Amino acid sequence: MAEANDVKTGFLKAVDALAGRFTALSDSFYRDPETGLQEHRTSAAMQAILREHGYAVEPGVAGMPTAFRATLGAGRPAVAILAEMDALPGIGHGCGHNIAGTASVGAACALASALPKPFNGGSIIVLGTPAEELGKGKIEMLKAGVFADIDAAMMVHGSSRRTVVKYFLGLIRLNFVFAGRASHASAYPEEGVNALDAVIQTFNSINALRQQMRGDCRVHGIITDGGRAPNIIPERAAAAFYVRAGGMAELASIKERVLKCAEAAALATGCALTATEGGEMNSPMKINPAFIDTYRGALKTLGLEEDAQPADKHVGSSDIGNVSQCVPTIHPHVPIRDGINIHTREFADATVTDDGHRALMEGVKCIGLTAIEILFNPDTLDRIRRDFKG
Repeated sequence: MAEANDVKTGFLKAVDALAGRFTALSDSFYRDPETGLQEHRTSAAMQAILREHGYAVEPGVAGMPTAFRATLGAGRPAVAILAEMDALPGIGHGCGHNIAGTASVGAACALASALPKPFNGGSIIVLGTPAEELGKGKIEMLKAGVFADIDAAMMVHGSSRRTVVKYFLGLIRLNFVFAGRASHASAYPEEGVNALDAVIQTFNSINALRQQMRGDCRVHGIITDGGRAPNIIPERAAAAFYVRAGGMAELASIKERVLKCAEAAALATGCALTATEGGEMNSPMKINPAFIDTYRGALKTLGLEEDAQPADKHVGSSDIGNVSQCVPTIHPHVPIRDGINIHTREFADATVTDDGHRALMEGVKCIGLTAIEILFNPDTLDRIRRDFKG
């Protein structure tokens, strides 16, 4: 334990020495945002600073040009630090991935400065994970076996609050296309089969369904095709829905009930229905109490306290949930400023303020301190593994 404490002390000194580079890197990502699977400059900058600090970098993993794997050390335990990088179309880094990704890369660089050389007591693996906003980057990396030899995975995310336990809902994307028959809406209405009626009936049925859904379930959608002109009965209409739930079984159940709403609407209106799933399913977050407590120990070291906010408040979905089903995973939030919400320009602008820089550095320190605890304390990893199996 004495060695771990020495490494922690050296790590925090390294963070302070590199703080200016980390804030500058995050700010540069803010000024040059790149959307999912197009994060070429962002990924290249991350890889460059990791190579500078001794990491062996493998670019283009899992068939995605902007994904990468950077490794320092050897053997197990293997601690993965996930670096998100994509921005939102039209809003830039309104989800704060410039902070999230830089916090991971920054923690890895400072760890490289503090760990014994050569380090054979485990591995630090930085995974550059693109396209989180598309819900697919980490899923493609899971499919390709990138997480196969990982013992624990973590990252932080910018927020208005400091929360260690963060739930994510499972997510299935459903697309419905209804095919009817066109006709003049006034002269020959009896000849038409109205596909838009089927879409509207689907929405009405789902609205009724919400009364009988669990509190952790969400169904929301839009009309993507409602016809071409008011005097033509629409022969084609379409809608897209997101179906979410906190557990895998409930997610499957709600999906089937939503499908039945669309099938019933097709039957009632005489339309043909084509139902497809869009993209990959995002799994719910699997909570690991021992891993969470380890991160809380890092907060205690820094003299920081969690905000009192329920873990199931303001929940969305992410491909980090898929990782958590396969590998012990945490996704704490670092606070930028109270009263701002993600996916807004206000949030993006806040990432490059003093508040944003403070949140970034908190993330760097907490990730690194948590990694050191796992690398140097076998009991910590044993508890994390037991909670994951349980």
